[in-house]
Amino acid sequence: RHCYGHDQSIARSATSNQTPPLLVNMAVTIRSMIMAITMAIFTARIHVITGFSTALRHQGKRINPPFSTTVTRLFAAKTNISFTPNPEIRDKATSTVLVGRHAALKSLIDQTDSYVSLFGFRPHPEVLSSMHSALDGNAAAGGSSSSYVIVPTVGPAAPRPPHKLSICALKNSVTRNNHPLSLHAVTDLVRGATPSKGVTHVMVLVEDYFGLGPVGAAVGRSFPLFNRKTTKKSRVGYADKESDNEAENEDDESLVHVTFLNSEGKVIKNQLEIAAAEAAADGVRLACRLVDTHPEELTTTAFAEECRSLFENDDTVTIEEIVGDELKEKGYGGIYNVGKGATHAPRLVMLTYNPPEDVMVTDDLEEDKSTIALVGKGIVYDTGGLAIKSRVGMCGMKHDMGGASGVLGGFMAAVKLRTPRKIRLFLCLAENAIGPNSVRNDDIITLYSGKTVEINNSDAEGRLVLGDAVAHVTKHCDDVGLVLDMATLTGAQLVSTGKMHAAILANTEELEQRAVKAGLASGDLCYPLLYAPELLKKEFNSKVADMKNSVKDRSNAQCSCAGHFIESHIDENYQGGWIHVDMAGPGSKAERGTGYGVGLVLSLVGAPGFDTRQ
Repeated sequence: RHCYGHDQSIARSATSNQTPPLLVNMAVTIRSMIMAITMAIFTARIHVITGFSTALRHQGKRINPPFSTTVTRLFAAKTNISFTPNPEIRDKATSTVLVGRHAALKSLIDQTDSYVSLFGFRPHPEVLSSMHSALDGNAAAGGSSSSYVIVPTVGPAAPRPPHKLSICALKNSVTRNNHPLSLHAVTDLVRGATPSKGVTHVMVLVEDYFGLGPVGAAVGRSFPLFNRKTTKKSRVGYADKESDNEAENEDDESLVHVTFLNSEGKVIKNQLEIAAAEAAADGVRLACRLVDTHPEELTTTAFAEECRSLFENDDTVTIEEIVGDELKEKGYGGIYNVGKGATHAPRLVMLTYNPPEDVMVTDDLEEDKSTIALVGKGIVYDTGGLAIKSRVGMCGMKHDMGGASGVLGGFMAAVKLRTPRKIRLFLCLAENAIGPNSVRNDDIITLYSGKTVEINNSDAEGRLVLGDAVAHVTKHCDDVGLVLDMATLTGAQLVSTGKMHAAILANTEELEQRAVKAGLASGDLCYPLLYAPELLKKEFNSKVADMKNSVKDRSNAQCSCAGHFIESHIDENYQGGWIHVDMAGPGSKAERGTGYGVGLVLSLVGAPGFDTRQ
């Protein structure tokens, strides 16, 4: 078509300038010859492809010919994140994102003599000033401004394409129940400012006060790993395998390099803190990937295999499992009965991290070296059981293992950082499915604590599996001084503490304050619930068992009641602490996992370099 239009314009031009008819006829003839040859090639190609495909069809085979015009691939758009300081990234980057509090950014932008060391080139000061001035330092969600700038080249070097420069300004000051850097806003702003392709240099102005680990987790949350979308790209003729693979890698992967800056705009190079940021980001992305994975793929079996693959080359971690009928035989009636109706057997996965002997104990762990046990609710899919959920209510229930993914991600990051404290991890894995073997309302089951539970709501299953796990920990693990269970437990949590703050229940006021402090430091925000077991346990009264599993009055501190149910299965001889984290709200956002819990765990176990500055 291009040739046709081009030749017509030549012919019209020739006619208008009164060119001799012979030249006009020659142009028309050439045009006709080009069209004829093009159509002949195109028709021959169609016949070849059609004939080859038909022959394969007749043989009963579904094989694409080697010169298929379309290639379809799964798992598109992978983003790699790097945190190691690298000056060369300034020359490789095709876009730059500068993040910080509004006032701190103003101070940095005014230092015009540092532009080259920051960006690798010198954007005009007025460009940056005008971009910054357009942003509001008091906006709750922050704001971003972007511009394309020309990057000059020296000598015979090829011209560089326009460079995308973005400024993301955070709120200057926040209220007492938020992280000072508004880490939720960091995630949203970085995600929005980062192009889907190329190399992006993200510079975060953490100033001299804020830990790198929580910021690394926030940036990691911006780039989830799980994706089952397909991508298509045209390809003509026989593909060169090597060059085609290179093209695929170039199309599918992008790189985000994160640099942290202090108050003076200088690059932070502390290896321990940077390692903590990288480990936190890896933990968050792992948790997000697991939460996002659909239940057909992430079965209880696959979840357990994921755990083994994470630590198969790490001799500091040991793994044990109790699976299927063995749960029943050993008395784990909560996990067994919740998962017995599913295709894949329920299981209790137990991991133990023993720090190497040469790990240095930090000052804050000198006084309290007790083991911390992490317990996660891992309901890989929750139909509600025979108390079945509605069509709308059931969608998204693949997220019901968010507690297990959060503590697993935190555990993995703590192991990577060689945290100088023994950590135990218990994952209660089951699918609350519907089938002939499903637990029924009115059934009475016995949990590992020895207490009997009358089922009056099979959709209140999370507390049953967690009850078994906390009973096991407090009965058998004498070295444990703190048990933390984490779960997407109740819809009432969102009513109690909202979509960004988990609800916590602790058996001492000191632990309650410790958890809130850890939430503020890590960005995994949380807020206390009413703690009054003597007033609330009556909601579970049963005529025929020790308790029911769901409350009688849903308007009576329902979220606290659910936590107290779990607490009632702690062994009576246990003298340590207990924290319950209900993160049904903050565990997901916009149909994606958030990786909530990773940062909270790292802060509570005292992972080195995570939320403190040296």
